Amino acid sequence: MDDVEKAILISFEESGAIDSALKSQALSFCQQIKETPTVCRICIEKLCFCNLVQVQFWCLQTLHEVIRVKYAMLSLEEKDFIRKSVFSMCCFEVIDDKNNNAVRILEGAPAFIKNKLAQVFVTLVYFDYPLIWSSVFVDFLPHLRKGAVVIDMFCRILNALDDELISLDYPRTPEEMGVAGRVKDAIRQQCIAQIVNVWYEIVSMYRNSDLDLCSSVLESMRRYISWIDIGLIVNDAFIPLLFQLILVSGGSDQLQGAAAGCVLAVVSKRMDHQSKLAILQNLQINRVFGLVTGDIDSELVSKVAALITGYAVEVLECYKRVNTEDAKGVSLELLNEVLPSVFYVMQNCEVDNTFSIVQFLSCYVATMKSLSPLREKQLHHVGKMLEVICAQIRYDPIYRENLDMLDKIGREEEEKMVEFRKDLFVLLRSVARVAPDVTQMFIRNSLVSCISSVSERNVEEVEASLSLLYALGESLSDEAIKTGSGLLSELVPTLISTRFQCHFNRLVALVYLETITRYIKFVQEHTVYVPMVLTAFLDERGIHHPNFHVRRRASYLFMRVVKLLKAKLVPFIESILQSLQDTVTRFTSLNHTSNDFSGSEDGSHIFEAIGLLIGMEDVPSEKQSDYLSSLLTPLCRQVETLLINANALSPEESPAKIANIQQVIMAINALSKGFSERLVTASRPAIGVMFKKTLDVLLQILVVFPKIEPLRNKVTSFIHRMVDTLGASVFPFLPKALGQLLAESEPKEMVGFLVLLNQLICKFSTSVHDIVEEVFPAIAGRIFSLIPTEPFPLGHGTNSEEIRELQELQKTLYTFLHVITAHDLSSVFLSPKSRDYLDKMMQLLLQSACHHEDILVRKACVQIFIRLIKDWCTRPDVEAKVPGFRSFIIDGFAKNCCFYSALDKSFEFHDANTLILFGEIVLAQKVMYEKFGDGFLIHFVTNCFTTAHCPQDVAVQYCQKLQGNDMKALRSFYQSVIENLRLRQQQNGNLVFR
Repeated sequence: MDDVEKAILISFEESGAIDSALKSQALSFCQQIKETPTVCRICIEKLCFCNLVQVQFWCLQTLHEVIRVKYAMLSLEEKDFIRKSVFSMCCFEVIDDKNNNAVRILEGAPAFIKNKLAQVFVTLVYFDYPLIWSSVFVDFLPHLRKGAVVIDMFCRILNALDDELISLDYPRTPEEMGVAGRVKDAIRQQCIAQIVNVWYEIVSMYRNSDLDLCSSVLESMRRYISWIDIGLIVNDAFIPLLFQLILVSGGSDQLQGAAAGCVLAVVSKRMDHQSKLAILQNLQINRVFGLVTGDIDSELVSKVAALITGYAVEVLECYKRVNTEDAKGVSLELLNEVLPSVFYVMQNCEVDNTFSIVQFLSCYVATMKSLSPLREKQLHHVGKMLEVICAQIRYDPIYRENLDMLDKIGREEEEKMVEFRKDLFVLLRSVARVAPDVTQMFIRNSLVSCISSVSERNVEEVEASLSLLYALGESLSDEAIKTGSGLLSELVPTLISTRFQCHFNRLVALVYLETITRYIKFVQEHTVYVPMVLTAFLDERGIHHPNFHVRRRASYLFMRVVKLLKAKLVPFIESILQSLQDTVTRFTSLNHTSNDFSGSEDGSHIFEAIGLLIGMEDVPSEKQSDYLSSLLTPLCRQVETLLINANALSPEESPAKIANIQQVIMAINALSKGFSERLVTASRPAIGVMFKKTLDVLLQILVVFPKIEPLRNKVTSFIHRMVDTLGASVFPFLPKALGQLLAESEPKEMVGFLVLLNQLICKFSTSVHDIVEEVFPAIAGRIFSLIPTEPFPLGHGTNSEEIRELQELQKTLYTFLHVITAHDLSSVFLSPKSRDYLDKMMQLLLQSACHHEDILVRKACVQIFIRLIKDWCTRPDVEAKVPGFRSFIIDGFAKNCCFYSALDKSFEFHDANTLILFGEIVLAQKVMYEKFGDGFLIHFVTNCFTTAHCPQDVAVQYCQKLQGNDMKALRSFYQSVIENLRLRQQQNGNLVFR
């Protein structure tokens, strides 16, 4: 063993036995060899005389790299030497037959060595075939007589050629596509007929003696069928041979599957559809249908299933493309023949096949729309399709307990099934549109069968039937559901009135309630079924179900049902509240520890439903007050008790009690959603009094727990609710509420506070002037102490949670200022306490109007300035309300924002939002001219146009456009000015107008 071989062996050592320094030295030595001019000869010499696998692989890998990267730089002599050497190795020859120590690399070599050698061979083909190495494939064919070793190598070369160059399964560069076309054209013209003939001879010769070799040959052949002359395969020799191999009794699954793969390649080959139909008809594919009934896990069944699916897809495509009635008739016959096997495959074979079959069946159903009405055969197929869909969407009973408990395994299984069902339900809806009567009858029969079963073991069947009915609803119009078209008038009442034996199961209970909700518009039109719906939701099938997950979802769905049926439920309010008494009591009891109302779908849904019911004007006034009082009083008492005892709570008790308060606030909040402002403030003010008292109680939470963020958020949410519910009568509570919320507020909480103020301003406009004026100084002081005056830093480490919160606060501040100015409240900024912050505010707005990365923020800032100019500046000859404001606008805003910011490269006119901003900038100039007169015009032209070296006629045109009334013309002209300036700026690096 020489130094090269030792170095290679050491470099491949991964056991840790070799010293790291020695290994590093070996790797360095190997790299030096790669960089020597004679590396190709060194590698070929090693391949000729060394049988160490590591050395062989390193040499082949190095050879491949050199050919791929440096082949063009090699001499003609060296290229010829490499080609001859590699060819000899692939043909099981020794390069130096005079040396007794020479080895044949294919002899006993592992598969990865042969594959790497094939890769090197193909790389030479890439560069030299057919222009230089023109006879390579023709010269190779005689060597196949040497037997299995060379035949196997030839297959590997063909496979590598497909993988590395021809196959479109991998992304290719334009250059690679060109080389692939050149290679394919040469093979087609020169030797493909001989290669196909060799394939036939090898398979015929070895079919009984070397099944693996035959399988390899057929696998290579399959890859090439798509681009060779189909007549070479579809003939009286090859097709019978392939079917003999597929249908042989007790044969090799691998060989049978490889033959099936070749037939699938024939079936899938692109060609004229009339010609393809003739081939498909002559194949007599029905010969293989029986093979799919074998072991579903076998390779053969998988390959035959793929063949049947592919055949069906192509027959359908022919039906859609052929023009003659005879051809369509033939296609339809072939479809009718293959569909039963397609259904069998879908129901019994692997998932991959199922997905492709679902896509095929969806296309089939869409195509069958043209056969309206459907013929008997098609109706039969539709029925079978529905059977298969129903079978496919069933859960495996083995997971029943996991799904019911919803443990980790159950969650995974449910997620998989939800995803798996998507395409199947799309297919179901397609079928329902083409054959609505058949679909509804199938679902009806399925449901009736489940109802008649007294066994509790049919959980999966019941769940599947209900899921079909639910999915059917997604394909029906609201009108069809309302009127109960078709069998719906029978299906929906049957559904509502049914108590399945397996209703205790979580999945069954959930889909049952979801399906009732899906068809609730039928009940809305047929009120006779309202009591049955209420019973289903309020008994053990829904809100009183033993499973926590079902109870939670039932509460949400019940709220949706109430929202839709509303007035139709007035006669039942008493009984509904009676049924919900235990649920409400459990929620309002001081020490409840139930999990029922935790999570995203909490008990607030029940209270929202109750609020919707009792908040209607149809409910008698006295009853309404009693209902509301019976709910609010215990909830408020619970809060008051907890607040009184807050100081006595131990650290262990605090989290639970705080959670209790949160739940109470959410319940009250949800309850209030059913009450309109008109009812609370005008028609029944006694209800408003109750909510005011409740608000007063909940505001105490901010005093006792000022720093508990979840509680602050919940109380803020309730204040939002009361603003909508109580209207202007909420004003007396606002000073206290806003004072408490503003105190101790962090950036995140300040955002929520500003959003609340925005709501107040948008709803009450100038009516809240005094309130806003009172809190604005504190807001400004707090925010300006938090946010930086300069833009936020960019780059690594600048995306922390703290910075994101400050950025969000800044954006919300701009919205707040925009809302203030848009609602005629800009005088707030001029109060004695607020004036201290006016300069900071103006500088921040100007900075953001010019440079903020968010174009929408820039637009808002410009709009704020426009409003302020209108509010604070009356006429050119009258001094502005704010001393220095006019100068600030002309010197700062007009020049920097309206001119220079538009010249910046970040100002992209092809962006829609930027164009809107530009429109606001132009409008600002118009407003400034109206308010400041010629003084603005002279200053703007001098400081902007003249400084930018614009010709005098351009400045004159601008003045004329600005003084006119055509805003569109002004905007268009000013855009052309800016674009010309930017173009010249890019060309010359300075502002020179062309």
